[in-house]
Amino acid sequence: MDNFEGKVAVITGAGSGFGREFARLGAKLGMRLVLADVQQDALDETFAEVSAAGAQGIARRVDVAKGEEIDALARATLDAYGGVHLVFNNAGVGGSGGLVWESTERDWQWLLGVNLWGVIHGVRVFTPLMLDAAKRDAGYRGHIVNTASMAGMLNPPMMGPYNVSKHAVVSLTESLYQDLSLVTQQVACSVLCPYFVPTGIAKAYRNRPSELTNDAPPTLSQRVSRALSEKAVSSGKVSAQEIAGRVFDAIREEQFYIFSHPHVLGAVKTRAEDIVMPRNPTDPFAERPEVRVQIIEALKG
Repeated sequence: MDNFEGKVAVITGAGSGFGREFARLGAKLGMRLVLADVQQDALDETFAEVSAAGAQGIARRVDVAKGEEIDALARATLDAYGGVHLVFNNAGVGGSGGLVWESTERDWQWLLGVNLWGVIHGVRVFTPLMLDAAKRDAGYRGHIVNTASMAGMLNPPMMGPYNVSKHAVVSLTESLYQDLSLVTQQVACSVLCPYFVPTGIAKAYRNRPSELTNDAPPTLSQRVSRALSEKAVSSGKVSAQEIAGRVFDAIREEQFYIFSHPHVLGAVKTRAEDIVMPRNPTDPFAERPEVRVQIIEALKG
């Protein structure tokens, strides 16, 4: 896909971070936008901004963990524009870190509900619409971008539920790529694997549903993990705006893997070598042992 003018883009998590930047760039490219987010005020801000820039669009408050709300988003898209060309399954949350056995059932439900089921619902609902459009129009081109993470390629400590959710998104998207190749050349897909980029994900607990909130306070390891995550995300040097530009370039080129920090692929290679040799997982702090010492001391309280 190399012409975005007049095309329809559905963006989940549009209220902040990558989602807002996808919307801003889509507006500049003359796209018609369908914006979705669970946080109404943030969604309203994005919608007001792109509308002021002249973009045509609609906005809907959506909890991506609920399949019926993604179904309703698809109906709203068809009612407004009759079809869809780009789908950004982008909504995601962080948090619920700490030692993996300390994550509660509610922690797992929240993380997997948004990060994994949100993408599953997006693929399940929108892919058939795109395939139908392709059958009806030989000139149709569609593209799906699923937001994962470098945590979908690696397994950093004290991020268990997040790692699991993002590995699953990578697997889902690779499966989608292979399945699409069997039935069409008109619909493509990509997986976005960002490293530490300053977005609002480190504070995503602000939108955690009350029914999935823990009764007990966070454990020591969870507090340590949250502090480390907020520091790492806020210190990122690559902006969400830059990543949005790379994503649209990848769509033009039908590039599947999209990485924000290619230098981290060295660690991915090491993990792959661990698997095929085989050997035990490499220490992620091998080059910075003082970090491991600091974390161990912090976990002692």
